[in-house]
Parts: sequence; C-alpha cells; structure tokens
Amino acid sequence: MWESESESVAGGDYGNGILSSSKHGVKNDGFELRDNSWYVATDIPSDFLVQVGDVNFHLHMYPLLSRSGKMNRLIYESRELGLNKVALDDLPGGPEAFELAAKFCYGIAVDLIAANISGLRCAAEYLEMTEDLEEGNLIFKTEAFLSYVVLSSWRDSIMVMKSCEKLSPWAENLQIVRRCSESIAWKACANPKGIRWAYTGKPSEVSSPNWTEMKDSSPSIKSQVPPDWWFEDVSILRIDHFVRVITAIKVKGMRFELIGAAIMHYAGKWLPGLIKDGGGSTDEASNSSSGSGGSSWKGELHMIVEENKDDTPIVEAKDQRMIVESLISIIPPQKDSVSCRFLLRLLRMANMLKVAPALVTELEKRVGMQLEQATLADLLIPSYNKNETLYDVDLVQRLLEHFLVQEQTESSSPRRQSFPEKHMYNGVQRGANPSAKIRVARLVDSYLTEVSRDRNLSLTKFQVLAEALPDSARTCDDGLYRAVDSYLKAHPTMSEHERKRLCRVMDSQKLSIDARMHAAQNERLPLRVVVQVIFYEQVKISNALANNSLKETGETQYQPVISNRKTLLEGTPQSFQEGWAAAKKDINSLKFELDTFKAKYLELQNDMDILQRQFDKLTNKKQTSAWTTGWKKLSKFTKMTTLENHDIDPQVATAPGEDTRKTTRRWRNSIS
Repeated sequence: MWESESESVAGGDYGNGILSSSKHGVKNDGFELRDNSWYVATDIPSDFLVQVGDVNFHLHMYPLLSRSGKMNRLIYESRELGLNKVALDDLPGGPEAFELAAKFCYGIAVDLIAANISGLRCAAEYLEMTEDLEEGNLIFKTEAFLSYVVLSSWRDSIMVMKSCEKLSPWAENLQIVRRCSESIAWKACANPKGIRWAYTGKPSEVSSPNWTEMKDSSPSIKSQVPPDWWFEDVSILRIDHFVRVITAIKVKGMRFELIGAAIMHYAGKWLPGLIKDGGGSTDEASNSSSGSGGSSWKGELHMIVEENKDDTPIVEAKDQRMIVESLISIIPPQKDSVSCRFLLRLLRMANMLKVAPALVTELEKRVGMQLEQATLADLLIPSYNKNETLYDVDLVQRLLEHFLVQEQTESSSPRRQSFPEKHMYNGVQRGANPSAKIRVARLVDSYLTEVSRDRNLSLTKFQVLAEALPDSARTCDDGLYRAVDSYLKAHPTMSEHERKRLCRVMDSQKLSIDARMHAAQNERLPLRVVVQVIFYEQVKISNALANNSLKETGETQYQPVISNRKTLLEGTPQSFQEGWAAAKKDINSLKFELDTFKAKYLELQNDMDILQRQFDKLTNKKQTSAWTTGWKKLSKFTKMTTLENHDIDPQVATAPGEDTRKTTRRWRNSIS
C-alpha cells in the first residue's frame, strides 16, 4: 500500500494508494483464482469470458460495458456472432494489468504502486476507459497517480521506467518513458548537498537495495553525497531507456566527466567482457570527476562493479551489439569524458561483434585523441579476420594516423593558446604537452616488439608502423632496436636485402651504449649495420678524447675555473661518479675492440697482398714457353746483326772531316 496524503478524485476515493469506484455494477466479495482462471465472488453467474494469454476471466457484461469502450464494441460484435467470449492477446500489461482493470470495473479497491502503474495505464488506454463513459475513469486516475506521485519520487521514476520495458510501444506513445526520463534527469542534476531521498549508490546497498523505505528517508546530513550517487540506480535500465536518460541529462547541462563515468559504469555492468581483468574499465572513471567527493568516489565505484559481478545480467550477442552501438553514440564529444582504456576495450568488443563501420571509425578517432594514455595490454587487440596476423596491426596504424592528425590540428589551431581552462584535463592542455608523441613512440616500440614475434607479420606492415611517427618523437632508438632484433629472431629466413631494409627503420646514432654493445655482437644484423654502429661509437670516442685534450691544454690558462669544477665534481653523489667510471670503462673496452679489429684488418690486408704477388708470379711462369724463348733469341740475334752493319757502313763512307773527329775521339778515350 502506497503511503501518501489522501486525495479525492472525482467519482472515487484516491487515498493511500488505493483506487476504488463509488459505483458498483455487481455486488461481489472480490475475485477468486481457480486453476488459472479468475471468478467473481458473487451469486450472479458469469455471462462473458475474457481470455488474456493463458489466463481466463469469467466476468459479467454490464460492468465491462459501463467502463470500457473497447469491451463495449467487442461484446456487441461477439453477440452478433452468437459468442460469449473474447480474446485479448495483445493487451499491454498482460493478465496482471487486466485483472486490476477488471477489479476497477467491479468497484473493487486496487492498490496502485510503482510496479503496476505503467501496465495499468497502458491497459486503460487499450481498453478505452475514458472520461466519456464515466467521470473518474481509469485513465484519469492512473494519469493522476503518475503525475502527482511517481514523477515526484526518484526511486518510483526508476521503477516505472524499468517496468515500461515490456510495454512498448504503448509506454512510448503515452509519454511515460519521456516523463520519467525527464524526472530522473532533473534529480540527477540536482546539487548533491540538497539530496534528501534514498538512492542505491553505496556499496552496502548494492546487493540488496531497499526500495520499501519511506519517501522522506534521506542520507544523514553529516554524510556527504558523492557525485556518482545516481549511477547504480540508472544502470538497471535497458539500453534504450538509459540512452533516453543520458540524453535528457546532457540537455540539463551536467558535466561531461560525470556523464562519461556513468556510461563506463553502465558498460561495466552490462558488458562483462569489458571488465574481465577486475573492473579495469572503470578504474579511470574517477579521474574525470575531480570535484567534491572525488577521492572517495574512485574506490566506491570500483567496489560497486566488483560486488555486482555475480549479479551481472546475461546479455546475448545481438543485445551486446546494440548496447555497444548505443554507448558509442552517446559518449560526450569532449576529449577526456571517458578513459582511453575504456575506449580501447569498447573498440575491441565492437570489432568482435561486427558493429557498424561508421561507429567503429568514430570510436577509432576518439581513441586517437587520447592515444598517449593507452597501455600496451589494451592496444593488443586480436585480429578477428581469418588468415591474418594474431593482432590487428592495421587498426593500430589507423589509431596512429588519427593521433597524428589530431596533433597537427591542435598545433596549427590559432585558439590553442586561449583555450578555456574548463576544457582542460586535470589543468593541462593536450596540445601544450610535448611529451605526448614521446609516450606514443614508446608505446609503438613496445607494440612492435610484441607483435614482431608473429611469423605472419609482413615486413611492409612492420616498416610502415615503425616509420609512422616523425624522427623527433624518438630521442633514443633502443625500443626500435629491440623490435628489429625480435623480428629477426622470428623470421630467420629473411634475405640480406630484407634485413637491410628492416634495419633502415632505426638510427644507429640514437642507440645507447648497451644497445651498441649488443648490436656489435649481434650476428643477425647485416654487416653494414654492425660497421655503422662501431664507426659511430669510434667517432664518439674520438670526440670525447678531443674534448679531453682541449681541456688539458686549457688547464694552465683557466686554472681557477678548473679547480672550481673539480670542487663541484667532488660534491657530486657517489652513484654519479660510479656511473661515469663505468661509462669510461665501457669506452675503453670499445676502443680496445676497435683497435683489435683494425689490427686484424691490416693483417688480412697484408696476407692478401702476399697472396696476390704469389698468384701473379705463378701466372707469369705459366705464360712463358719454348716458342716465346725462341722468338726472344731470334730478336736478339737480329738486333746484333743490325748493330754490326751499322758500325761497318760508316767506316766505308766517311768524309775527311769525320776521320779527324774520330781520331780525336780515340785520343780522348785513350787519355781517359
């Protein structure tokens, strides 16, 4: 029985939640149930049978004729056909609602409560129990109860809206859902300090909500009402009604962080796959509500989700798809309204359930806006296509493209510097944070290291994903080197050309000392890459030695400054000095290895020269033969004969002057 102030409604008593009529068509003592059939407790035998579903109602024509326009027509039509029964299989509310309507027709008191008012209101509309037949008919009285009692109560509005799930489309056409959603939205947007009604928001009340409390029962004045007090009550609604409530709350101007947190809470309850690691999807929900009560709200919301695991409703795949699509469509457009982890898990489920491509694309753009907040575990989304890689690498590539587009848009936006503070996330602007690309680069490197173990991952996909970010996003390429090395381990049959192409994604100059040490001894890397690593290390060592020599030469000129630097070094922590000593030791070991490598190279060069000379000698010996020796002797003999003839001919044909000169020459030769 509903406890409220008594009222008088025209034609009947409307008090204490009891609905009755002052006119009695048939004197009776109530209804009796016998073997799934209802009978009127009266001496007058029934003359009309009404079938509603599998329940029979043995009634009288006159009470029904006087209150229901539809029954008036049906009885008239059945009498023409010689029938005394009628079937109402499409009556909203079913046998329970018709039982209450029939009792009202007989003048029997009816208890109106939040659980039966919506069904009775729809049944009254179906039976056409209007004021034209009698003042204070059932439509008028149920409508008054809805307006004056239900809509003024938080829990009654929730219960009535929940009961409307089985009354479509009657509840929609009669505006019951709209009015309840408006009432819920107004109360949810109220200042938590002014809440004086009961709600199911605390962990202790989740497992056994007490809906039978008095309406004026309220939280203690000393206890602070958290901003998420309405989450649990609203989360019991069906998805279409939940969407109506959230839409109405948006119109009322509630903060987008709270709306996003409510969506995450609802998803955690109706999509159990979203929180399979222990409520992780709602861990970050409290970050979006940094207002009053925010510190206690995080733990409280987490406990709510944890305790409701056993009571999680079973949802079929088709219904899950509808829930995912609806949640995507109502997520606030602001950047940090929901966490990136929640978006990625929703995206994973959307791909699994084959959600509409347009909604998936919209969700991918939302993830790209917050990609720097993602973790590797959430980014490892399986590929649901056959004969593909283990993880959806193409999806991550699209997320990275959306992130870069968003970064470029924010960097080129002229309003970036004057962006209102209320649109910030924890007081920090997204575009003003230069470390976003660095965090995304580390995330991509870790993702590449994980997916590189997949043998079905092509070199092109690996290379495109590794080169998607600009060079300025990575200050160190150790993460890329680990990914490259892991890919080489998983693909040992790669050709030399493919290995060189793979190693182009990293910069040898950005590797740390440990990475260079590992790369110098890595047999999987191409020889060209190893030589580059050693060369760059030698250049660094040479530069370091040159700087040291410059410091030593300038020590006499800048003695006071050097002494001050020594004083500063003495004051440095011991851990820093030990680290510098270890670095010096590594540099010396690398220099020694490089010198050894050069010495071995020179030895091999000398051996090569010796072998080349020996080979040339053998080649020359093989080319000499008897013919060549004979020709050489013949050529020598011909030269000697020519010289002798040349010496004889001048003696025969010499002039007198030439004799004198020749004699003089002989004399000069003799003198010598």
